[in-house]
Amino acid sequence: MKIAIVGTGYVGLVSGTCFAEMGTEVYCVDVDAEKIENLNRGVIPIYEPGLEDMVQRNRNAGRLHFTTELKSCLNEVEIIFCAVGTPPDEDGSADLKYVLEVARTVGQEMNHHLLIVTKSTVPVGTARKVRQTIQEELDKRGLSITFDVASNPEFLKEGAAIKDFMSPDRIVVGVDSERSQELMTRLYRPFLLNNFRVIFMDIASAEMTKYAANAMLATRISFMNDMANLCEIVGADISMVRKGIGTDARIGNRFLFAGCGYGGSCFPKDVKALIHTAEKNNYHLQILEAVEAVNERQKSVLYRKLCKLFDNQLEGKRVAIWGLSFKPETDDMREAPSLVVINKLLEARCVVSAYDPAAIPEAKRRLAGKNIRFASDIYDAVVDADVLLLLTEWTEFRIPSWQAIHKLMVNPLILDGRNIYDAKELKEYGFEYHCIGR
Repeated sequence: MKIAIVGTGYVGLVSGTCFAEMGTEVYCVDVDAEKIENLNRGVIPIYEPGLEDMVQRNRNAGRLHFTTELKSCLNEVEIIFCAVGTPPDEDGSADLKYVLEVARTVGQEMNHHLLIVTKSTVPVGTARKVRQTIQEELDKRGLSITFDVASNPEFLKEGAAIKDFMSPDRIVVGVDSERSQELMTRLYRPFLLNNFRVIFMDIASAEMTKYAANAMLATRISFMNDMANLCEIVGADISMVRKGIGTDARIGNRFLFAGCGYGGSCFPKDVKALIHTAEKNNYHLQILEAVEAVNERQKSVLYRKLCKLFDNQLEGKRVAIWGLSFKPETDDMREAPSLVVINKLLEARCVVSAYDPAAIPEAKRRLAGKNIRFASDIYDAVVDADVLLLLTEWTEFRIPSWQAIHKLMVNPLILDGRNIYDAKELKEYGFEYHCIGR
């Protein structure tokens, strides 16, 4: 089987590479000529463990191709996946201009039956717009070529995307024809030989499923952060509360960790888009509106603690930061709490030194022109620091040499935004330690 994937961002590149790994011949298409040229030279534009080796292996095997021209491969493929970006508009809605541009190109160039599958996260009703756009272009050409449209949202976790794609817990596919279902079944069967976990449904339900899943996970995070803040006030321990409720089979123990807020490319954007969809239909998603508000406030929780500890006298304080990406095992800083914290620290005229194992190049781009020192490692970051803020729970931050860090810091104060350290242990090393909800 031959397929095309339009968009070589996170979703498109991972999906295309994994399909190729299972024997499918894949054409990855992107309008960014520089990105395609780099991919053809083996330069990967994103950080994802294992991806670089997999791309190289499948390019060498002749199963993975990169091109800027969709029309060059249209006559070769049976399925076209649309994995282009859907950035939020100012009102929070998903911008579909790139999705519909792909649809226009397909309608202008196709010459045989195709299945067009939306893999981008898109609002309910997008498939209808894609179908209408393609048909309009075919009508302009005076052609009556048949085609199908489907929805196949992705559920990849950054940092574990290859594992998630190669061994999925479920695959959601929205179709409205037997032919589409048969094609998608044939494409995914190699991934699911032991347990065929494809869930077929109508297209609108598939489009909604992705938003609902991310909204539920975001809700759990904001709920626990709200509980953690209350725990601090009343003297409870959120880690004990998490264990107590996580053992309830009706709740489960996933996504119950308190922290300094969620970020990334999915949760913030999708919560906003779902709220906007409801508003367009004269309905208010009150829970999600609260989820979003709680998260925005939580991103500043460590800064508020810092202000309290230093009696709002932060000017000139030297602040070390461990972790810039929104989560470990990625260089993605979209909506990352670190951006909020750093901007507040700079506004307060603090001296900021930051370290991240993967995200420093991205941080330099996003924070260009701002007075930040980027450290070479965790120890370099804390030299002469008055306080250390942990914002991302990278593995290498777990068991540092606390003796060395104590000697390097001017003031042995740690604010843990992910609750990964043991308060008793740090006290024994001579640190003042604060976390969230304990």
